[in-house]
Amino acid sequence: MADSEMIPGGYSDGNVDTNRSNNPTLESIVEKRYSRRQTLFGGMTATAAALFLSACGEDKDEAPIVDSGGARSTSSGKLVTLKGSATDAKGSITSSAWTQVSGPSVTFLSNSGDTATFIAPSVASSTDFVFHFAAQDNGGNTTTADSTVTVAPGKLDFTAVPKNLNDIVTVPAGYSVTVLYRLGDPITAATPAYANNGTDGNFAQRAGDHHDGMTYFGLAATGNARDDLSSTRGLLAINHENITQRYLHPNGPTGTGTGQSRPEAEAIKEIEAHGMSVIEIARGATGWSYVQGSALNRRITPLTPMVFNGPVRGSTQLRTRFSPDGTQGRGTINNCANGTMPWGSYLTCEENWVGYFRRGGTDNAARGGATAKSVISLNRYGSSQGASGNYGWSTVSPADPTNSGFARWNVSVDPLAPADGTGDFRNEINQYGWVVEVDPYDPTSTPRKRTALGRMNHEGCWPSKMVEGRKPAFYMGDDARGEYLYKFVSNTPWVAADANNTNRLAMGDKYLDAGTLYVARFDATGQGVWLPLVFGQGSLTPSNAAYPFADQADVLINARLAADAVGATKMDRPEWTTVNPKTGEMYLTLTNNNASVRPLNGTDAANPRHYNDPKDTTAQRGNPNGHILRLRETGDSSEATTFQWDIYTFGAGADLDATNINISGLDASNDFSSPDGLWFSRPTNPGGLVNPLMWIQTDDGAYTDVTNCMMLAAMPGVVGDGGVKTITNTGADGSTSSQQTFAGKAPGSNLRRFLVGPKECEITGIDSTPDGRTLFVNIQHPGEDVGTNFPTSFSSNWPASQTSSSAVSRPRSATIIITKDDGGVVGL
Repeated sequence: MADSEMIPGGYSDGNVDTNRSNNPTLESIVEKRYSRRQTLFGGMTATAAALFLSACGEDKDEAPIVDSGGARSTSSGKLVTLKGSATDAKGSITSSAWTQVSGPSVTFLSNSGDTATFIAPSVASSTDFVFHFAAQDNGGNTTTADSTVTVAPGKLDFTAVPKNLNDIVTVPAGYSVTVLYRLGDPITAATPAYANNGTDGNFAQRAGDHHDGMTYFGLAATGNARDDLSSTRGLLAINHENITQRYLHPNGPTGTGTGQSRPEAEAIKEIEAHGMSVIEIARGATGWSYVQGSALNRRITPLTPMVFNGPVRGSTQLRTRFSPDGTQGRGTINNCANGTMPWGSYLTCEENWVGYFRRGGTDNAARGGATAKSVISLNRYGSSQGASGNYGWSTVSPADPTNSGFARWNVSVDPLAPADGTGDFRNEINQYGWVVEVDPYDPTSTPRKRTALGRMNHEGCWPSKMVEGRKPAFYMGDDARGEYLYKFVSNTPWVAADANNTNRLAMGDKYLDAGTLYVARFDATGQGVWLPLVFGQGSLTPSNAAYPFADQADVLINARLAADAVGATKMDRPEWTTVNPKTGEMYLTLTNNNASVRPLNGTDAANPRHYNDPKDTTAQRGNPNGHILRLRETGDSSEATTFQWDIYTFGAGADLDATNINISGLDASNDFSSPDGLWFSRPTNPGGLVNPLMWIQTDDGAYTDVTNCMMLAAMPGVVGDGGVKTITNTGADGSTSSQQTFAGKAPGSNLRRFLVGPKECEITGIDSTPDGRTLFVNIQHPGEDVGTNFPTSFSSNWPASQTSSSAVSRPRSATIIITKDDGGVVGL
């Protein structure tokens, strides 16, 4: 009905009986308030808003005006800040707070007043999270508004770091690097600061050298109790693989000439700089630091008492003058990669230990000639007759003549000693090459060498995905060109409650001392077989012509010979293993190989490339850039004896032949060489869920004319996501051969360079806090080439150069901390 229409004697539409005064209308009041406030009522009409305000008491006192910040989008792992605002024209705001009203539950990092923060949780698809902001004034009036945060699945979200030859650790924009724990840093309150001029001693109470594999173990806020979710206080277990000898002494080592004796003090310093550290660290208001005087701090060195566990304990081949019954040992050495056990212990793994031992020039004859079993074993492990031994420790004449700690580095047979080895150290070399279990929470505990896992150049030992009622597996690479990939399967099915057992070494006894050691055979079909190394089966018998095995202890001590006998596949220097926490697939770095070990006609499906990648004018033939292989156990079971495999990615320079060398299509953002360290983010944060982040570290000599060693982040797919690839390989004389292999899907932007290290370093060792917001990385042997003007200048000055480009300082291996400036999960 039109406004002008009237019905005589009847009802009008409001023009007749309307209040004609000048007082404001409801609509004008609402319009005025709505315009002034700019509150977030979404699509509310002004009238609806007025009704809402009236319900909140606006008819008596004006309620607070609130703004929830509106809707926004983000992705898993990002720091989200909810910022509300509240004003009140008549009174004052007495309280305000955020609450979550829908979506998967989040954990607020902070929630005070108008601001709340949280890490966007892991999601498999875009998910809405709704949060309620409420403010109250001193009259008791309350106003609320909602904010929706849409979270997408996690992704690599940083700009790739360019290749470079700088003398600093370079990380993406938005990230920061701090140095935490360096060679020589004191770990007791009474130990003085490190002078770093070669005069320092007492490395049993200082950080060792060549930081390598590493694990973070959480600590409760107070006391020494284990807390696997603590991201503010914990223990770092850190391997110290080797030393840069010259930097440990004022003018380099002395007594190194032929026929000379090394000084005892120098040798002790060098020995103690090996092994591993356990140190307490804590995050305070200004960031992370290590706790110098913590009662939990510990150095484990080649002098630390050890015990042997498992099938080899008490073997005649472990008997020495120090341990006539073959059950005790001294120390661990050349500790490279690691393993983190679900029950809270640390595995430190002995790698290139054989080079530390001296053998006399007539030792073969003293052992019974070239066909003697011990000579066959020594040769297979690389201990040649006439070897002098790294650093000459066996030449020391100790002040205390009863001290056999130096003589043990000479494994030559003493013809006057008993033939069973109890009067000399002919078997000392067999006491190394093991996986060693350490309880990081108990500095008084004695480490245990787990002999059931075999003796080799253990790069690391990583557990399978743990499944209740299923026997767990532990994957190990033997780090040398042409060696093998191994798997140990425990005899004991996993019991989830054992993860919380406080007797951690007893849990190691339960799961690591009895089981089956396997070695891998990779078939040309893309399938593979785990071959058991069990005495009495197949060729592992006393009648084996190449090496007559006596018992299971003999098989384990000579795991390489056993693997040879059963027909395992020789690999391009197998190093770190890791397991995808979501899929359970195992990844293995194959660092490189050369033409002398794997010639043109020696390729196979799992090690398929033979090419030249020249460095300056020097040819580098074989597989100088390496690759990363992965496998999926049949039935996704750690107990499986067969598997499917492919090659996740091939290392290569972006400029190399895309058809036969740069098969993974790497570009300037992600090309790399010589993969070594390998680790997946923890499943306690978004980096380790849905599509977990894998971190790749390099130990390279082939590409160092272009860039220092690096670390990359990846979101890999799954085994079989690529296809069959035929490669044409080329020899030095121009001859060619073809090789079929199985290449994974090209990684593209799901692989990119995250870090480049300082000069002449190796990037190795990685872990994070459980929340993924702090990443720990080790920088090993910066400036290892020392330089021509030592000791006045050095080829690297890192870590001093990290904060001062003009610094002149002896370089030091160190553990660094990487954090995202906005507090989010590193890498996402």
